Parts: sequence; C-alpha cells; structure tokens
Amino acid sequence: MVGETSEVEKTEEVHPPILVFLATGSIGGQERAVDARHLFDGMPPRKERKSAPPVSGVDRIGALPDSILHHLLSFLPAQAAVRTCVLARRWHHLWRSTTGLRIVALDDDYYADVEELRKFVDHLLILRERTDLDSVEIEFYGFCEEDQPYVKTWLRYALMCKVRTLTLSVGGSKYFFLEDLPLVSRHLGTLDLDGVGLKAAFLDFANCPVLENLKMTSCHICAGNISSRSMKHLSITSCSSELDCRVRVSTPGLISLKLVEFSGRTPLLENMALLETAYVDLGQNYKDVCLNYQSGVSCGANNNACENCVAIKDNCSSDCVVLGGISSAKHLQLLSKSGNFIFARDLKHCPTFTKLKTLLLNGYWCKGRDLDPLACILKNSPVLEKLTLQLFSTGSNHKVVMKGSYSSMERPAAISEHLNIVEVKCNVVDEKILKVLKFLTSFNIRFGFL
Repeated sequence: MVGETSEVEKTEEVHPPILVFLATGSIGGQERAVDARHLFDGMPPRKERKSAPPVSGVDRIGALPDSILHHLLSFLPAQAAVRTCVLARRWHHLWRSTTGLRIVALDDDYYADVEELRKFVDHLLILRERTDLDSVEIEFYGFCEEDQPYVKTWLRYALMCKVRTLTLSVGGSKYFFLEDLPLVSRHLGTLDLDGVGLKAAFLDFANCPVLENLKMTSCHICAGNISSRSMKHLSITSCSSELDCRVRVSTPGLISLKLVEFSGRTPLLENMALLETAYVDLGQNYKDVCLNYQSGVSCGANNNACENCVAIKDNCSSDCVVLGGISSAKHLQLLSKSGNFIFARDLKHCPTFTKLKTLLLNGYWCKGRDLDPLACILKNSPVLEKLTLQLFSTGSNHKVVMKGSYSSMERPAAISEHLNIVEVKCNVVDEKILKVLKFLTSFNIRFGFL
C-alpha cells in the first residue's frame, strides 16, 4: 500500500548497510562485490599535491610476499590502502586482507568527521576479507547522534575480526559515549581511548582475559569501577568523573601506572602488589578538598573528620586513596599542585614503601614548617636508593642541579641507609631551597653543584 514501508526498507533506515551485511551476508539480496569501484565513490576528494617525478626500474616492493604487503598497507589510511588496487594487477586485492585498518582522514593535516567517513567505511567492511586484524585505529573529529550506530558497528566489526590493538580517538568538544556496548574479546590486548564517554558495562574487563594495556586520555568516566585481572599497564590522563563516589581501580596484576590531571574525585587505587613504576600527578583538583579546612589546617587529626578526610573502610585494604595502592612500587614519581590535599590526607595513614628504590617529588612535598610530607615519606621508604627533588620549577631545563650523598659512613636511622644519590633541581637557590638543603644536611647529606 502507498505510504507503508517494507520491513527491508525499515531495516535499512534504522541501521547502516554494514549491519545488514553482518547479519545476513548480503545487501539488498545481492552478494558482496569483489571490486573497489564503490569505495572510490565514498572517498572524500583528495587535496591536490605536486606530482612526483616518474620512477623507473624494478618494482621491488611489488615483488614482496603477500604477508609483508598486507602488513605494510595496514600503516596507510584505509582510503590510501584501497587506492593501491590501481597500481598493477599484483595489487588488485591486497587491500582486502591488510592486517590493520586505519579509519582516519586521508590527509594527515585534516580531521574527518563521521559523515565524511561512513559511506566509504561501510563499503570497505563489506568488501574486505574477514581476516583477523592486528590493529584498528578509528579517528574522527565531529559527529552527531545519528552517527553513533555507524561507529559502534565499526567497533563490533573490529572485535569480530579478533583485533589485538584497538584505538578510538574522538576530537571536538563533546564525548562519544560507548553506551550499550559491552567489551567482549578473547584477543584484545591493547585499548587506547581518547575523547570517549565510558559506562560501567564497557569498563568491566572480565570478558577481556588478555587485555594488558589500557590508555585513556580526555575520557569521561561514568562508572564506579575499572577492573581487570590481566591488565599490566594503565594510563589515565586528563580524564574526568562527575560521580559522588571515587572511581575504584582494581588491577592487581598492574606493572606500570600513569595517573595525571584527573578532574573530579581522585580515583581510589586498590593494592597493586606487582607494581614496578608509577607516575602520579594529581594537579589541582577542586573536588578533593577538606570540607572543614580552616586557617591552613585540615581536619582529620580530630574526631570530627569530614567525609573527604575520614579513613576508608569500604572493604579496602588501605585507608589511603592513592599511596596505599602504589606502596609496592619500585620507582615512583609523585607530583601535585598545592590545591590538592590527597597526598597530605594519605600521609596520615602512610604505608611503608617496602620495595621503593627511586623517588621523584616536586615542591608540593617540601612545604610546611618542618617539611613534614617529605620527612614522612622518607621515613617510610626503608630501601630507597635515589631521591630526586624537582623544586618550584617546571619542565626539564633546570638552571641549578645539586647532587648530594652521605658525608660519612655513619648513616642516620631516620631514613634509608641505602640512599646513595640525592638530586635537587631548581631554577634559583632561594630561601625555600635553602630550607630543604638544611633539612637534608641534618641527615649527614652534603651537596655539590653539577
């Protein structure tokens, strides 16, 4: 009847064509084509470039085995990989079995939006062979709500092809939310996310038993837990959370951790017994403050502690937010701005750093009348060998570098007897620096300029 829509048409309106293909193996009743002509139709126009001089001689690249060419093509944007089909008969179908897919703008100086990419990508995924993928990179700048099914389908395709390394990078002012997309893969080992909104279903990695590397940059975390028993390397940079509770990080097998500039309540780190290195820069976090802060004094030393200062009891092995979880590390870099009180709060329940060999601290740790933060962490680092203090300066180009060591065989019991190297880096030796040097010389440490 006129005005009515057939079931097939309804399906095509609601879902991208690739979804129909994945479900049925055909598009509109036709099996997939084997040439790349429709792919060229879906490509955005390429910028004009100066033509290179003609090259003559033997085609040494074309003579390489298929497996090597499949690998080489995987480093190109998918559009460029497809265009190699016109080079010679040898190249007609190589693009269909590349070991990686880069769904990105063709021009490195340009960021495509989903609308520019989706027609090409849908045809690409239909025409390529269903071979396993070592890596998939998806990068775009702009998107609208109607684009979400397309991108999620691309991600499902990657997982279906047993992808080992998956990268999703989204530019722009809004997050691309991965809702209703649980992550299930027995092959995924590395996941790199940028500009993505993450729900609880996606951050539960119980169904990713070989996931070892997770990198999150500028992501919005809407989940109370990040958990994985297989994870070894975790990086959380410039991410945020608006939850009232702390995001609990449960990764007992972690070897390296990077936690930088988290916006919202600082994540709660559970015990990481195998941790070797950690870089923690808490930045200036306005949600982590003492609610009873008065006249430069935080609460917690009395019985009327606020909810931010009170010890953690929720089935956690430590009363600390950060320091307890990383107390098994061998190498630590701990940085913060003055507005964040988490380290000071944790030092009231300071753990013992039983394996810590090298430690880098910034000026945050060298404030207060008696330099109590620095004294506390030195007291609780019994096997420390090297201490670096990067004081009241930014960057790596310090104008003044002083190196210290014990001046006699007698070493004080208050700090590690294994401490062989002490470095103080700053831009100028002022009263604050002299105060730190005086504190360290009280432990028989003497300094010289480098």
